[in-house]
Amino acid sequence: MTSMPEPDAHLIGAHDLALAALHEITPASTVGPPAGYLAEDDGSVSLRFENRLPGYPGWYWTVTVARVEDAEPTVLEIELMPNEGALLAPEWVPWAERLADYRAHQVELAEQAAAAALEAGETAEISDASDDESDEDDESDEDESDDDDDLDDDDDPSESRVLHAGDLDGVDIDELDDSAIDEPNADDGSLVAFDDETVVAFDEEAESVEEE
Repeated sequence: MTSMPEPDAHLIGAHDLALAALHEITPASTVGPPAGYLAEDDGSVSLRFENRLPGYPGWYWTVTVARVEDAEPTVLEIELMPNEGALLAPEWVPWAERLADYRAHQVELAEQAAAAALEAGETAEISDASDDESDEDDESDEDESDDDDDLDDDDDPSESRVLHAGDLDGVDIDELDDSAIDEPNADDGSLVAFDDETVVAFDEEAESVEEE
């Protein structure tokens, strides 16, 4: 079992070299203070700096430095690396798979729209049927109301038959037989009533005279 070599102190202290390299690729305002280091297996050291670049919370600028024997440290690479809990982009998915998922989603949306349209149509049919029944009930109520009005008109005393002057006991004299006609007697001035069977003459004045 091999142990990790001790990190080179010259590499750990190469902050100025690391910052100079960072400033070549990003504004100084995006680089914060040192945030530790990480010793690599090959003997190199990754120096970390806080990131102030908008949109990358929890990320760190990482500058990996190394040196050969007694030479001066040199920069191997510069990276913007996420720390634990940093905001990460979703895992990359091939275009073919994304397209298949997109098409499947479109089919699902179309099915949902068709189901919603069918449900709306059924609801409209139920509503129309309910309206028709309501109209029939209204028409029935109007017919019954008209019948009641007719009955009320027939029972209205003000609409009863008007009797002519001189009618007796509800008998209309206009409906009597025309054969019964009262005419004055040409001889004595009395009234003579004529009908089909009997002729009766009354002369009250003549009778009173005879009695005297």
